[in-house]
Amino acid sequence: MVRSPREHSLELAARLGASAHVCEVMSVRALSTSLSEVTLRGGALTLSGQPGNDVMVLVGGSNEHVVRRRYSVRAVSSERDEFVLWVTTGHDGDGAQWARAAAPGDLVDVIGPRGKITLAREASWHLFVGDVSSLGAFYRMAESVEAPSQVLFVIDLAHDDDALTTALPEGVGVTGVFVDRGTRAANDPAGLLSGLAALSLPEGVGHAYLFGEFAVMRAAARALAERGLRAEDVSSKAFWRAGRSNAAHGEPVKTDD
Repeated sequence: MVRSPREHSLELAARLGASAHVCEVMSVRALSTSLSEVTLRGGALTLSGQPGNDVMVLVGGSNEHVVRRRYSVRAVSSERDEFVLWVTTGHDGDGAQWARAAAPGDLVDVIGPRGKITLAREASWHLFVGDVSSLGAFYRMAESVEAPSQVLFVIDLAHDDDALTTALPEGVGVTGVFVDRGTRAANDPAGLLSGLAALSLPEGVGHAYLFGEFAVMRAAARALAERGLRAEDVSSKAFWRAGRSNAAHGEPVKTDD
């Protein structure tokens, strides 16, 4: 018997102008110290949207207090009606607990597509700046870049095995900088800013995508502005905030209090 999404998922999807589906967990596997890959089946094309979009996953709570987390879609298979999420599991948050406990056959409410940041296809080069939580979004976006173009990555990582890579289309140049966070706090931008400063930006009008920790992404945006990037050529989204759990809808708290 096929289960329909819960009423609160249907209502939220309607308010957001998105779709709600019940997806089946097909597989879960650890990719590195910080990342696990969760493959879901059902509504793949409807939910996955464009590269850069994400989905809202019902990871816990009750009907009175629903807990959802948002994850960028890493890859989509229309033939199998499946899509892949890269979930950070190196912490004790609600989403990490869900991913660690998930098993094939589990059913979960998913709402999508969500998110406003997609690939700026008119740009002559693309710069991706973030941390391990951004890799799923970044790699799906980068894999959709058309040649000739250049793609650059500056990624702040806490563990060596988190330095996962991908293959890009022929004719797309790639420069990647993985920064070892070492003992720095997760909201300390020093290492990522150092890696960014060492990177030569290509000529022409490019676009930067900043996905990661709240304070670090703010610092990265300021650094790029100082290097001459226009505000319209920088797309930034905080995926999480050090020391604070994301709100029940999956977004980090944005206030400074």
